[in-house]
Amino acid sequence: MESFKKFIPSRRIFGVFSNDLAIDLGTANTLIYVEKRGVILDEPSVVAVKAGTNHVLAAGRVAKEMLGKTPESIIACRPLRDGVIADFELAESMLRYFIRAVHNNKRFFRGPRMVIGVPSGITQVECRAVRDSAEQAGARPGDVYTITESLAAAIGAGLPVHDPCASMIIDIGGGTTEVAVISLKNIVFCKSIRVGGDEMDRAIVNYVKRKYNLLIGERTAENIKINIGSVMFDTRIESMAIKGRDLISGVPKTLNLTSAEVNEALLETIRSIVDVVRVALENTPPELAADLVDRGIVMAGGGSLLRGLDKLLSRETGLPVRIADEPLLCVVKGAGKVLKELDFFKEALMK
Repeated sequence: MESFKKFIPSRRIFGVFSNDLAIDLGTANTLIYVEKRGVILDEPSVVAVKAGTNHVLAAGRVAKEMLGKTPESIIACRPLRDGVIADFELAESMLRYFIRAVHNNKRFFRGPRMVIGVPSGITQVECRAVRDSAEQAGARPGDVYTITESLAAAIGAGLPVHDPCASMIIDIGGGTTEVAVISLKNIVFCKSIRVGGDEMDRAIVNYVKRKYNLLIGERTAENIKINIGSVMFDTRIESMAIKGRDLISGVPKTLNLTSAEVNEALLETIRSIVDVVRVALENTPPELAADLVDRGIVMAGGGSLLRGLDKLLSRETGLPVRIADEPLLCVVKGAGKVLKELDFFKEALMK
């Protein structure tokens, strides 16, 4: 096992003096926030373990590099799917690994309090699984709080959620998209669908497979989405060379994929996001809907960075749409603010 000593998180932070953690346990990435230190860990939600055990060999970026490339003796996987825990034991092992990486000061023997962002559509069983995983990973028993990701994202984006006026947030994560209207520290209406960045990746995989008989991996699809992904046709056509396995000949093959083709691949997924935004607007009380005419909509999450998505939503809704500052950090920063003011946000928490 000596050969695996190099598989450590790419961002270990030692000497953390706060005992409490805010965590965005996301489908794609896990982020940890510590008071007065800010976001001290931002790693992919991927873990590699020895087959048949929960012994972690790698987690985060290093484990992500191992996806699809491991021998039979090693299992590399993502323990969260569609915003919820798909493998309880592996999620617990990954979370414990990350917590120990940033919170290894032995003086804190009681364990930290935690606030964890979860999707609004999560069931009670799934929510309990998140809390149990956190407690098993070292959290103080009875002091693990969960908050809906949409509310945390709104707080982290700096929206005045405590005011008696509407704040609307669209949080597009790896596994889910949440649209929420918030007023007086509570969610007035929220709609969540299990469509996000992962679904976009799968749409690209299926498109290339259907059109070119070429099988590519989800990591390749993610790179395509990031580099040339777009949701609106424009005059600038970009292309990217992609590599995969030809399904007819069975040998590796390279081809060029254009941004127009990526646009076509993503149409159905983007339409689902537009539809859920419409549903949220239709269910917003009239007085709050009037506030949105001036205040507009704020987007957060990694999916909000998809080129042209903000313009498309603005065109479809007729409302101003903007992307939050540091959209990838909104949920964890919001959870961190809640952690500092637990009493103030007590009504918004799920314990």
